[in-house]
Amino acid sequence: MHKAIFFKNSKDNKIECNLCAHNCIIKDGKRGICGVRENRNKELYSLVYGKIVAKNVDPIEKKPFYHFMPGTNTYSIGTVGCNFKCHNCQNFDISQTKEIVGIDMTKEEVVQDAINHACSSIAYTYNEPTVFYEFMFDCAKLAKEKGISNVMVTNGYMSKEAIKRIAPYIDAVNIDLKFFKDKSYKEIASAKLQPVLDAIKLFYDLGIHIEITTLIIPEVNDTTGELKKIAEFIKSIDSEIPWHVSAFHPMHKMLDKEQTPIKILENAFKVGKKAGLSYVYVGNVTGISENTNCPKCNKILIKRQGYTVFENNIKNGKCECGNKIYYV
Repeated sequence: MHKAIFFKNSKDNKIECNLCAHNCIIKDGKRGICGVRENRNKELYSLVYGKIVAKNVDPIEKKPFYHFMPGTNTYSIGTVGCNFKCHNCQNFDISQTKEIVGIDMTKEEVVQDAINHACSSIAYTYNEPTVFYEFMFDCAKLAKEKGISNVMVTNGYMSKEAIKRIAPYIDAVNIDLKFFKDKSYKEIASAKLQPVLDAIKLFYDLGIHIEITTLIIPEVNDTTGELKKIAEFIKSIDSEIPWHVSAFHPMHKMLDKEQTPIKILENAFKVGKKAGLSYVYVGNVTGISENTNCPKCNKILIKRQGYTVFENNIKNGKCECGNKIYYV
């Protein structure tokens, strides 16, 4: 248990948590929507500080990051809890559990483990890293001091204040832009669209490398119209931001849905390119739009298969034709 930040006292012994866009009003002895932040006598505590339920060494491409340190490994960690209630969550066993479990790790142990495994970065992932913000913050700060990068895989529901505070220590974020309809966010994730859009813009304005992922669920967000709106929003910020359109697989409360057909993924790719995005990738399947090509001369810059990088022709952030690439 660790004292939380981003909260203020409300009336009748209640606390208002300001870590994410829910701004939960939490009664004494109760927890917020995430299930891991508790009001104890007018103080808010993180119940998952240092409680690691999942850790692994992964290719950075698995997160997915295709334009951030390609070909390197990242040390991935996560806890229980989430501020979304996604019906299609692939990690629902840890994100939706009400039981506080995990092995105890200090920030020093996390960073040292990353070093021992020759990882170039630490990824805060598996569940929503916003809900273990305090531990992520402490690990990220120490990792920076040791020359290790930090990346977040997030739903983008963090408050503006929380984003600004951790920004100096975060090098890259992959943000899920799940839908472009508030109704879908409400019904499937118990959240809202606008805070996610605001977070994407803020992360970008703060100079943090961004990649966007959209899981395409049949009959939910697979129409050309909705995909076009997502692509156009990304372009309105920067046409160079990579967009990962990923295949859905039946999971959790959406076992009745079919896997995303290839033709829908191919259409999403075309929609993104037609909207003017420089980099569109198809995920959760192999063999479709895995390589990074130069938007100017079409040369293959990074050749991939699955999570493996076979070739990287980017030098000093540029293609041999001189075109600058959105790339770290």
